[in-house]
Amino acid sequence: MFTMARSRREFTPECKDDAVKLVVTTGRAVATVARELGVNEATLGRWVAAFKARNETGQTEVTESERAELLRLRKENADLKRDRAFLNYSDVRIMPMFV
Repeated sequence: MFTMARSRREFTPECKDDAVKLVVTTGRAVATVARELGVNEATLGRWVAAFKARNETGQTEVTESERAELLRLRKENADLKRDRAFLNYSDVRIMPMFV
């Protein structure tokens, strides 16, 4: 008998940050917030523990949402550099015709 594999849910960094903020700022229990959000209690507990560990050590690591935004901006920057290089190459090839 075959059973269907359960697909793994993925959460955006913003969603993780918001869930952790609910636990940290309101002081409610992890289990309560996890139930309300439909997230596994252990999963939310790991997110909160990671957040607290980052803050206790005084490290200024970027949050998940900041990391995602940084990745997006790096990709956008690479695209813009590629476009600029193409336009510069086009200018060099076209300009001799007008001189």
